[in-house]
Amino acid sequence: MAAAPALKHWRTTLERVEKFVSPLYFTDCNLRGSLTLYVEVACNGLLGAGKGNMIAAPDLEKMFQVSRAELAVFHRDVHKLLVDLELLLGVAKGLGEDNQRSFQALYTANQIVNVCDPAQPETFPVAQALASRFFGQRGGDSQHTLHAIGHCHIDTAWLWPFKETVRKCARSWVTTVQLMEQNPEFIFACSQAQQLEWVKSHYPGLYARLQEFAGRGQFVPVGGTWVEMDGNLPSGEAMVRQFLQGQRFFLQEFGKTCSEFWLPDTFGYSAQLPQIMRSCGIQYFLTQKLSWNLVNSFPHHTFFWEGLDGSRVLAHFPPGDSYEMKGSVEEVLKTVTKNRDKGRTNHSAFLFGFGDGGGGPTQTMLDRLKRLCNTDGLPRVQLSSPERLFSALESDSEQLCTWVGELFLELHNGTYTTLAQIKKGNRDCERILHDVELLSSLALARSAQFLYPAAQLQGLWRLLLLNQFHDVVTGSCIQLVAEEAMGHYEDIRSQGNALLSAAAAALCAGEPGPEGLLIANTLPWTRTEVLALPRPGGAHSLALVTVPGMGYAPAPTPAPPEPPLPQQPVFVVQEVSVGTSPGGGAGSALPNSTGVLSLESEVELGLGEGGLLVGRSPCRLTPRSPPIKTDGSVTLDNGIIRARLDPAGRLVSLVLVASGREAIAEGCVGNQFVLFDDVPLYWDAWDVMDYHLETRKTVLGRAGTLAVSTEGGVRGSACFLLQISPNSRLSQEVVLDIGCPYVRFHTEVHWHESHKFLKVEFPARVRSAQATYEVQFGHLQRPTHYNTSWDWARFEVWAHRWVDLAEHGFGLAVLNDCKYGASARGNVLSLSLLRASKAPDATADMGRHEFTYALMPHKGSFQDAGVIQAAYSLNFPLLALPAPGRAPATAWSAFSVSSPAVVLETAETSPQGRTLVLRLYEAHGSHVDCWLHTSLPVQEAYLCSLLEQRLPAGHLPLQDARLKLTFTPFQVQSLMLILQPPCS
Repeated sequence: MAAAPALKHWRTTLERVEKFVSPLYFTDCNLRGSLTLYVEVACNGLLGAGKGNMIAAPDLEKMFQVSRAELAVFHRDVHKLLVDLELLLGVAKGLGEDNQRSFQALYTANQIVNVCDPAQPETFPVAQALASRFFGQRGGDSQHTLHAIGHCHIDTAWLWPFKETVRKCARSWVTTVQLMEQNPEFIFACSQAQQLEWVKSHYPGLYARLQEFAGRGQFVPVGGTWVEMDGNLPSGEAMVRQFLQGQRFFLQEFGKTCSEFWLPDTFGYSAQLPQIMRSCGIQYFLTQKLSWNLVNSFPHHTFFWEGLDGSRVLAHFPPGDSYEMKGSVEEVLKTVTKNRDKGRTNHSAFLFGFGDGGGGPTQTMLDRLKRLCNTDGLPRVQLSSPERLFSALESDSEQLCTWVGELFLELHNGTYTTLAQIKKGNRDCERILHDVELLSSLALARSAQFLYPAAQLQGLWRLLLLNQFHDVVTGSCIQLVAEEAMGHYEDIRSQGNALLSAAAAALCAGEPGPEGLLIANTLPWTRTEVLALPRPGGAHSLALVTVPGMGYAPAPTPAPPEPPLPQQPVFVVQEVSVGTSPGGGAGSALPNSTGVLSLESEVELGLGEGGLLVGRSPCRLTPRSPPIKTDGSVTLDNGIIRARLDPAGRLVSLVLVASGREAIAEGCVGNQFVLFDDVPLYWDAWDVMDYHLETRKTVLGRAGTLAVSTEGGVRGSACFLLQISPNSRLSQEVVLDIGCPYVRFHTEVHWHESHKFLKVEFPARVRSAQATYEVQFGHLQRPTHYNTSWDWARFEVWAHRWVDLAEHGFGLAVLNDCKYGASARGNVLSLSLLRASKAPDATADMGRHEFTYALMPHKGSFQDAGVIQAAYSLNFPLLALPAPGRAPATAWSAFSVSSPAVVLETAETSPQGRTLVLRLYEAHGSHVDCWLHTSLPVQEAYLCSLLEQRLPAGHLPLQDARLKLTFTPFQVQSLMLILQPPCS
């Protein structure tokens, strides 16, 4: 078992802080009067105020005391001698006893001590000359070159709230400005547009200085994103918006976009990032987090990274495995010796400056690096820029290796699950903004009076992107940050719902038809689904409605049923033992009966107005011959799938009706809840360790809690209760709708645990060495075995809306509406539901949770079976929007795509006005030609980058309201549609 890692930061307690006061303050006028210094203080150290250790929950009683404050004269020549002695000692130690330069350094240091008398300053120049003679001996042309770049990684929120980060930025960058004034060769790289925007708003004078030094080339914005986001959990569209908002900000404020993606500290890297980068003007990528891998050492520091679609970027990991070097000889030598690509390239990044909690470079760090610029026995050190670094790497890239696919961090995989409410808020708000943009764009195209809410949407997007910072959406933050994030999500929900209502009102304006509801479908394919429609008095009624892709249909008051439609209704059957009452109500046995009773529904289905299928479900109890065993189980059957639940709510059978194929492994049960002990080595909210798998305990339900809750027709369902532990409980409704290819599990959990991990398992009657997981704009395969250490390290992985395990001809998919952690080991699919970490948030995940997952057996491949579309439908439900006036009398569709392999992901309006931006991607992993159909008044169409810049030769001819598009596997394409001027 590995030992707990040492704390990275010592600057948290007993900290001595030095601040150099500019000579500008010491004028004759000031000296004749008095000098007033203002010191800003806060009740936290550099890295928060954890109780007992750095990542513990904040200690609200913690006291800080200023023990001494004094003015002192800084002796620059003494400081230089101390730096020289420190570096000479570093050379002597670092090069070792067998190296000639090591002895030369030691003897030089000895000579300096002999000739230097601290009481006689006139001896200092002699000592400095000795040091200069040593450091002035130059190396050869073959020296490895370190590109020393000033850096100050500031976590946008972590162990401190967002507002403290605003102050951290100001304090850090004031120091940086002073260093740039005093060291013209010093270059500082700064990422995260959000932080710059904060400084612009709160410290406009400082911001003006940053822009000034940016013009000189010393202050260099990097990264291209709004924040340094998590590389796993945000959706593909959210990742695009990170770059879109970031690059627009940098272009507007600093006159140019970034060419490098700067993400030093995050918890994994999606395989679609290279494509997104390239289409956002990014050619290079820098990070270092994979040096934290717990199992395998990543084999490269400089390489080409190839994504799902084949896009490539030049990637570099600083070989010193840190983004906060201090300029010591030990760090300089480590950067060379640890470099795994020595023979392929002769350049490396050396990022220096205090980070995470801010601070940045110091003059001492700069003095060290300047002294080591070109010394025999050491690598060459030059103060450099990201542009010069990557230019040097690119010029020497012929022999570089290529890594294909995701960069999986073998650590911090608990962040896929921690703080489930934040994950749910993230997924909800991604959906809301998607829906608002689509319906607002359609309203703009259909109504000359509608004003697209561009500024409001930008503000909401920036709020969502802020929460996707890699210590917020991951749940690795203190309680105060989590509460702020939840507040942000509520703001997005509230404002988003208001914008949806406004767009619906505009779509209904001027339409004939009765007052009522507008049923909107924000996905690009026609959907026929059961929907709960609001009725007068607050009641709801179930109806089956068909809505075309990216369009709407009316929802009139249901008419009396007409002749039945050729679609099998849902049948619900519960077998109960004589004289028992397992669920009460409709499922109870009749007293004094003999035999077994079966609850069935005689269903009348008919077509109402506007394509609305209405169902009535009078139920009846029908005597049947006693089976061999009667146990209170419930069967749900819609003619597509048949699910059988045991009396405790576990799934004992799931059959694909057409083929009769059973999906649940023989002798096993699905929907099995399991509980694990979850005690990481150190990083509590971050990590789940492999040894947690050894503590698996099934959560056993009590027979007899299962009861029928919806009796069939358009929907059938059963519900049950489950006591997870003495402190936690779960309730669940298992739902099957008419015509639906999957069974849903609506779940509510009251969770009050400590260091426990709740999952749900589905053992499949499938054998496959790989499972498929949805990622941004596509999917990838991961092994279901532990053949190698690389396989074993993926015992807990991340996915977005679905995971599929399939063999030839048949498979089983697990869908979800807000979960990200998952695994597939052997034939068992597992979805991670809740954790109970206690640091840095002691209250993490405690309380009530709601979520839905679903199970979909399918014939053939998941592509042909429609698993991708099913997962979208689960996450983007049909919208029943109130029509303030007359609702449209007929259905209408704005867009459709001819191929199921191509997903129209996004439709929004460009800042250019009546111009729509569409985002499509190839989802199956195939080459495909398709047609995009539209009913909108399109004047011109062309391809553009993800930054919405027109591509050369990107013009698309419009043929009979259709555009022909060609895709390669997993390719993402953006289109701009210029709409015709509105009719006056």
